[in-house]
Amino acid sequence: MDHLFPDKLDNEETFEDFLASAVSRRRNFAIISHPDAGKTTLTEKLLLYGGAIQQAGAVKARGEQRKVTSDWMDLEKQRGISITSTVLQFEYEDITINLLDTPGHQDFSEDTYRTLAAADNAVMLEDAAKGLEPQTRKLFEVCKMRSIPIFTFINKMDRPGLEPLSLLDEIESELGLLTWAVNWPIGSGETFRGVIDRRTKEVVLFSRAERGKQSNERTLKLDDPQLIDLVEEELLSKSLEEIELLEEAGSSMDLELIRAGELTPVFFGSAMTNFGVRPFLDNFLEMAQKPVARNSIDGPIDPLTEGFSGFVFKLQANMDPRHRDRIAFIRVCSGRFEKDMTVRHARTGKTIRLSRPQKIFGKDRSVVDDAYPGDVIGLNNPGMFSIGDTLYVGKRLEYEGIPCFSPEIFSWLRNPNPSAFKNFRKGVNQLREEGAVQILYDKDESKRDPILAAVGQLQLEVVQHRLENEYGVATRLEPMEFQVARWVDGGWPALEKIGRIFNCKTVKDAWSRPVLLFKNEWNLNQLKEDHPRLSLSAVGPVVSGVDPLNL
Repeated sequence: MDHLFPDKLDNEETFEDFLASAVSRRRNFAIISHPDAGKTTLTEKLLLYGGAIQQAGAVKARGEQRKVTSDWMDLEKQRGISITSTVLQFEYEDITINLLDTPGHQDFSEDTYRTLAAADNAVMLEDAAKGLEPQTRKLFEVCKMRSIPIFTFINKMDRPGLEPLSLLDEIESELGLLTWAVNWPIGSGETFRGVIDRRTKEVVLFSRAERGKQSNERTLKLDDPQLIDLVEEELLSKSLEEIELLEEAGSSMDLELIRAGELTPVFFGSAMTNFGVRPFLDNFLEMAQKPVARNSIDGPIDPLTEGFSGFVFKLQANMDPRHRDRIAFIRVCSGRFEKDMTVRHARTGKTIRLSRPQKIFGKDRSVVDDAYPGDVIGLNNPGMFSIGDTLYVGKRLEYEGIPCFSPEIFSWLRNPNPSAFKNFRKGVNQLREEGAVQILYDKDESKRDPILAAVGQLQLEVVQHRLENEYGVATRLEPMEFQVARWVDGGWPALEKIGRIFNCKTVKDAWSRPVLLFKNEWNLNQLKEDHPRLSLSAVGPVVSGVDPLNL
């Protein structure tokens, strides 16, 4: 991690001033979108403008073409999709940006939910031709629950799409989110000429650049006489008329509403051709909130609190298969993190020396000497950390945990080779720890094969792929006929009170909590009618102070 701040304070500088300066120069965000909206492409272009890479890679790379920086798993490169979360830190101007890159495939929405728990801002990416799509709506609801500021980038303006006014209206009517267009497009598809900045009254014109390079930009004042020679009069007139309509009937710019998650600034462009990416990045860094207080079980913890604290929001095994490493991703929430510091592990009460902290950039990593609120660091994880764990220095604190979300497909995971049982168990435990998939077990102790529970089929395929390629274990899936899972509020005592139940299967999760599996919603509703006092939840409760099972 680059040293933006000296290791020693100036004689006249207090630690509070030092920390406040570090926090004010940091921005942390995640990108949410439906598959194929262009999320990975936008991520690459933001890295390009930040100088973190010299040439953006295409998502569906061919031949010797670059692979995208944020996609590191072999399966991602083969299929041209993002199926894991990565962390990308880079500098732009004098700001340190922590970009929490999330999976672009809808089957991996739970990984995205966990990542959003570590984000202070979100960028909602839309396809101009498709508008709001199902996965975007789901992820928006998660942002809304946490009141995360949302910045909207309407992508693929260089292709035929919906009318810009219609896109804004859809966001307002379907999401209940006010919109304020920071810039406005001139044309679309083949006639896309650039954007008009509503705040500066400037026109930013674009021309296509060499593939993967920054676009060429030209900025003119709206009243510049040269403009009429560069942009067709009809296109310019239409854009100005629409802007006038927005001024009269649209929302007003309000930074407080933006940071409360009630109003979204909207930008137009094309990530593939770099149209509008730089104006978006400049405005985003100005409007986005810096690292904010995080909720603990005892109330919010201010990032300017002197003592270091952070929480685990992601675990990843075998990012470097040669070393069989296991990495815990920690979001720094308060104080200053320093290499070799000793911290307390809230769940176990143990004292840990953090001697090998790492900065993660896709698959690359480097040693971290210090980090500040909003930053993400990687720690080697010898099986000590679980998702949601809190690390701290000083007075005991524990951040709110991250819940489990209801899976929708279930399969027995069989190991046909008994001699590979040790590697099979190790691989399953490590993949469970990192949340690649939820693991359930039969209530009958004699049935030791795990049940994989996931949102989508691709999650199961990834588990099989990784078990074979990272642990040398070929496995077989046996689909189960269930589609709905519910946790039992009150645990096993509550379940025992009602006696025998029908039309569902009782299993236990990795914390030995009872989970009921149903074939469909009808069976679930039937159980509710038969046992109205039994309380069920679609979200697995957060467990503090208890280690998950290693079965």
